[in-house]
Amino acid sequence: MPQSPHTERLGSTRRQALHWGAGWALAGLALALPAHGAAVQGSTALPAELQEALPMAQALGTAKMRFLGLEIYQARLWVGSGFNASVWAQSPFALELTYARTLSGRLIAERSLKEMRRQANLDAQQEASWLADMLLSFPDVRSGDRITGLYTPAQGGRFWLNGQARLGLRDAECSRLFFGIWLSDASSEPQLRASLLGRDS
Repeated sequence: MPQSPHTERLGSTRRQALHWGAGWALAGLALALPAHGAAVQGSTALPAELQEALPMAQALGTAKMRFLGLEIYQARLWVGSGFNASVWAQSPFALELTYARTLSGRLIAERSLKEMRRQANLDAQQEASWLADMLLSFPDVRSGDRITGLYTPAQGGRFWLNGQARLGLRDAECSRLFFGIWLSDASSEPQLRASLLGRDS
């Protein structure tokens, strides 16, 4: 049966919302919500790529991200001894994301940059340079892929895809603002932040 123009417009709007919503959710942004009480699957052992980079780290908090009922990814925050959530940017830590669906690396980078603007005023030159680095660092991902990001104070960010090293973020401020998407007070997802920092129990 032919669809009315109104029905077709609604279908198009829904497809656009799912596409963009998934992109926002991937970066931990405002459209995605953690599923409270949902167990995060996967090994609780420290990933192999962190055994040298962040030895003896422990999982502090976890969250499962969903959008419109769709699971986007599972997140886990790894921290070393002495980590203080109140001054999170002063200690090294790692964020591990295990994806449940296919998402574009370009969308990850572009949406991440938009969220980083919540924390600081960025000039056009900074944005262009940082976006170029993120486009090289963030691959397209498929269901089951795992990205681990390592933050080290006053240094850039390091990334691994399924344990294989990727190009990283060379600029220390870019790295701080990127990981601040999840952990800064300015995060648009305070519930997600609380879950990762182990404060939602």
